[in-house]
Amino acid sequence: MNLFFEESGDFKAGVVLSQQGEAYQVELQSGKRSKVKSKDVLLQFTTPTPQQLLEDAQQIAQQIELDFLWEVAGQDEFGFAELGAEYFGHAPLPAEAAGLLLSLHTAPIYFYKKGKGRYKAAPEASLKAAQAGIEKKRQQALVQAEYVAQLKAGKLPDVMKPLALQLLFKPDKNSLEYKALEAACNELQTSPQRLMLTVGGIASPKELHLSKFLLEFFPKGSGFPKIAIPAVADLPLAPVLAFSIDDVTTTEIDDALSVQTLADGKIRIGIHIAAPGLGIKRGDALDAIARQRMSTVYMPGDKITMLPDELVEAFTLAEGKSCPALSLYATLDPADWSVISTETKAELVPISANLRHNTLDDLVTEENLANDAGDYPHKADIAVLWKWIQVLEQGRMAKRESFGLRPEQNNRVDFNFYVEDDVVTIARRKRGAPLDKIVAELMIFANSSWGKLMSDHGVPGIYRAQGGGSGGWTAKMQVRMVTHAAPHQGLGVDQYAWSTSPLRRYTDLVNQWQILACVEGGVAAPLVAPFKPRDADLFAIVSGFDAAYSGYGDFQSNMERYWCLRWLEQEQARQVEAAVLKDEILRLAEIPLIIKLPGMQQLARGTQVKLDIIRWDEIDLTVEARLLEVCAAPSADAEQPEPDEDEISEELDAAMDMPHEVVETAVEVAPADQATSEDAPVVELEGTIQETKPLAE
Repeated sequence: MNLFFEESGDFKAGVVLSQQGEAYQVELQSGKRSKVKSKDVLLQFTTPTPQQLLEDAQQIAQQIELDFLWEVAGQDEFGFAELGAEYFGHAPLPAEAAGLLLSLHTAPIYFYKKGKGRYKAAPEASLKAAQAGIEKKRQQALVQAEYVAQLKAGKLPDVMKPLALQLLFKPDKNSLEYKALEAACNELQTSPQRLMLTVGGIASPKELHLSKFLLEFFPKGSGFPKIAIPAVADLPLAPVLAFSIDDVTTTEIDDALSVQTLADGKIRIGIHIAAPGLGIKRGDALDAIARQRMSTVYMPGDKITMLPDELVEAFTLAEGKSCPALSLYATLDPADWSVISTETKAELVPISANLRHNTLDDLVTEENLANDAGDYPHKADIAVLWKWIQVLEQGRMAKRESFGLRPEQNNRVDFNFYVEDDVVTIARRKRGAPLDKIVAELMIFANSSWGKLMSDHGVPGIYRAQGGGSGGWTAKMQVRMVTHAAPHQGLGVDQYAWSTSPLRRYTDLVNQWQILACVEGGVAAPLVAPFKPRDADLFAIVSGFDAAYSGYGDFQSNMERYWCLRWLEQEQARQVEAAVLKDEILRLAEIPLIIKLPGMQQLARGTQVKLDIIRWDEIDLTVEARLLEVCAAPSADAEQPEPDEDEISEELDAAMDMPHEVVETAVEVAPADQATSEDAPVVELEGTIQETKPLAE
C-alpha cells in the first residue's frame, strides 16, 4: 500500500512498510523513512508508484484552470475529493485527486484552507482585489526591470532625477525607485553614491558631500526669507577711529579695535563688537532664523551664513561707516600695562579700515615691531596693542600654570583654503603671528571681562569651561558649555563667555543680549535680561548649539579633506613628505591631510617621513599610501602639533575617526635615532576666526 500525505506543509508519497495503531512507517523514494500519523494521510493507493503519482499530479495541477475550478467550487466549504468528483465528472483517480489538491494548495487567493484537505472558495470581491494586487506587482516588476536596465546602461530614469538626493540619503526603502537602484548596484557591484555619480544624478563628489549635509541640516534650503532690517535706537558716536583685522575672505566682520592716548598719559584700548543684539530681539523672526541655524557654516570656498546678507551688511563693521557696536574700553597705565578700569557701552563706532592678514602678515612681524620698521595702516596703534597683549599673555600663562598646566605652545601651523573655479590653494600660516596674537588676546580679554560682568550682575550667560574638578569630563580637560561662570584652565582665565562673534554664532548673540541688559539695567539687570537665572530655554540653546556646531564642524572637516584630495590631483602629488602625529597617524607637510598607516613601525612624534600616495577616493575620502623612508627624527625645536595624552586635540580625534585604506610598506626602513622632545600641550586660542576654518575657541 502507498500513501499520499502532508508533512510540514509539503505533500509527499511513499510505500508503507508497517502500521502500528494510528501511525505508519513510510519509505520515500529517496530511501528516507518517516513516521506518518493517520490524520496526515490524504490518499491511500496501490497504483501507480509513489514517484509516478507525484509526477502525474504535477502535470495535472498545471493543466487545471483555476478560474473554472473556482466557479465549480461554489461558496460552501468542501473536501478536495468532493470537488474532484465535480471537476472531473467522476470519482478522481489517485493522481487526479493529488493534482487537484496541489492546485488548491498553491492558489491561496482562490481558495482558503480550512483544514486537512478542506478548502473554501474566496469571495468574488476578495479574489478580484487579490488579482488586481498581483497584476500591480507584475507591472511594477516590469517597470523596476526597465529602471534597472537604464541604470546599468548609464542613464538615470527621468522619474528618479528629482529623487536623487532622497534615494541616497533618506530613501523610502519600499519605493520602486529605491529597489531599482539597489538592484542595479547589486548587479554592477557598486555603491548607490558611485552609481548616482556615473548616471548624472549627482554632478560631482563635491556636490555629493554638500548635498548630504544640506539635506540633513537644511532640508528646506539654505536661503533666507525676505526680512526687514530692524531699526536701532539713536546711539552716541564714539570718539575713536577703529580698525579690524581679518582674513581677506571675511565678510562678517564682528570685531574692531581702537587706541586712544588720554590727556593724563593713560591709554584707552577699545574692543568693539558688532551689535546685532541691538536690532534683533528674543523671540522675533530674525531670532528664529538665527536660533534655527545656530552658527555660520564654513567650508573651503563657500559658507552658509547664520544671518541674512542684508542684516550682516547692516551690522558688519565695514570701513568707512559708523556701525552699531558693543564696546569694551580698558584704561591702562603704560608704565606697567596694568588695567586701571573697564567700561562697556553701546555706541556708534567709526571704522577707518578693514585690515587683512594676507597683505599685512609679512609686514607686521615681531622683528619689525621691535625695530619700529615697516609702513602700514594703524602702525602706531598696532605697536601699542602689541605691548599690552604680551602682558596679557604672560598673565594668562601665570594663571594657567596656577591651574597645574604647562605654558601654551604657539608653534602650530594653520592652513587657509582658497577655492576659485574649483582650483584650490592651501596656504600655510603659523599661529602666533603678531596680528593673530593681538586679536586672539584681546578677544580672550573681552570674553573673560564680559563673562565676569554678567556673573557680577547675577545674569546667566553661556560660558566655555575647562577643568575645575577631579573627575568626569574634567579628567580629560574637555571644554564644556555651561550657563554659569567657571574657569577655563586651558586659556588661563577665571571665566570665558563667547561674546565676540554675534554675527556668526548664536551663543554670542545671546550673551550680547545679556551684556546689554547689564549695561542698561545695572542692579536691575536680572529682572530685565532676556534670559533669567535657571531659564530652561537657555539650557535648550546650549544643547542645540552643541549639536549643530558639532555637525557643522564635521562637515567642514570632510570638505577640507575633500579639497586636500583635490589638491593631490591638481598638483599631481605622488611622493610627499609627512610628519608623525601619534603612533600610526601622520599629517602631510604641505597640506593638513591626515593619513593613518596601521602596522607602521613605531616612530617618535614629529619624525619626518616620505610617503608614496598610491590612490585616493573623493567619495569615501579615503587614501591609500605606503611608507617609503624615514627622513629624520624630530629635533628639540621641531614643530609638535600633537598634544599629550591628557589634552588630546580635536584635529587628531577627527582624523582617527576618518575611514582610511592602507597597504603594506613597500620598502624596509632602517630605524633612525628617535630622540623625542618634551611633549607639547594642547593650545586652545580665541582669535580671528577664518572664513575657511574657525579656531576652536
